[in-house]
Amino acid sequence: MIIGTPKEIKSHENRVALTPHVALELTKSGHEVLIEKGAGISSGFLDKDYQAVNCKIVTTPSEIFSNVEMIVKVKEPQPSEVAMCRKDTTMFTYFHFAANESLTKSFLKSGATAIAYETIMLLDKSLPLLIPMSEVAGRMSVQEGAKYLEKFHGGLGKLLGGVPGVEPARVTILGGGIVGTNAAHIAAGLGAMVNILDVNLNRLRYLDEIMPKNVRTIYSNQYNIQELLPKTDLLIGAVLIPGAKAPSLVSRKMLGDMQKGTVVVDVAVDQGGCIETCKPTTHEDPIYDVDGIIHYCVANMPGAVPFTSTTALTNATNPYIQKLANQGILNALKSDKALLQGLNIFEGMITHKGVSDAFNMEFMTPGKAIT
Repeated sequence: MIIGTPKEIKSHENRVALTPHVALELTKSGHEVLIEKGAGISSGFLDKDYQAVNCKIVTTPSEIFSNVEMIVKVKEPQPSEVAMCRKDTTMFTYFHFAANESLTKSFLKSGATAIAYETIMLLDKSLPLLIPMSEVAGRMSVQEGAKYLEKFHGGLGKLLGGVPGVEPARVTILGGGIVGTNAAHIAAGLGAMVNILDVNLNRLRYLDEIMPKNVRTIYSNQYNIQELLPKTDLLIGAVLIPGAKAPSLVSRKMLGDMQKGTVVVDVAVDQGGCIETCKPTTHEDPIYDVDGIIHYCVANMPGAVPFTSTTALTNATNPYIQKLANQGILNALKSDKALLQGLNIFEGMITHKGVSDAFNMEFMTPGKAIT
């Protein structure tokens, strides 16, 4: 198989989808690997590192899109990339279609096949290719929130952990999954008072057992959220419904209950956000103010720490990349139920229910689509 990785072109996206160690396994198996010039530099991997494992360095993305059978990326394709997609090409990346109708429609029109990292699901309902980036984003959400709480950025001017004689900041986390758990660990470790909310009582019981004493677990409902907002200094949105749009838990009206200078970090922005006033921002221009509340909604947070993020991501994607290459796309999908759930679009058909529901579009089960 011919496999290609272009340089990411989303604003301040510094990750790369193939590292030399992953590429080496592919070339050893007889596959041809094309890497766009400079694709790995920001993650710490030079062109010569790829050449050392028998990859071919190409100078333009069109050389990849026009020649390969499988494109491996990190972020969703940008309009110029979708325009280069071909019917007989498979793209393997994060797509988050349910939050982006224009991307969904344009990718459908291309006729290419989309396998989304974020909807590959194991039997235990875990998301193996979303977990590493959720770990990074959860930890970063506290790091970034603490920075924007500083008065210079318009925040409340509170140190997250306080000091002796001065109480720490209060952090409220909506969602007790991977993002929320990692955020809670970091916030608690810095000394903040943390509330973490979820609708899954078993998950709350688990978190109650593993978290330190400065973390409280609270059942998530509108009443409890509204009770906490006036006392919250940093609000972190960490809700995820795999492949579907995130539910809106905090309305614009509810912002009026919060103190001016409170910081909101909505990690769910990739899936539409769980806070009504959320809109995607970039590392270049990360924050905006709504009714005195500072919003940080960067849609590719892990891109700011590319060495860590790229290495963590490719450790997880590598087995799936090898399987798709070695078995062929269709055989790999047929042999691996978890991988099949990653199939979002196949030859002009939506094959993930969360995507079709988001836009009231026709849906075909992935198993039926590939038979």
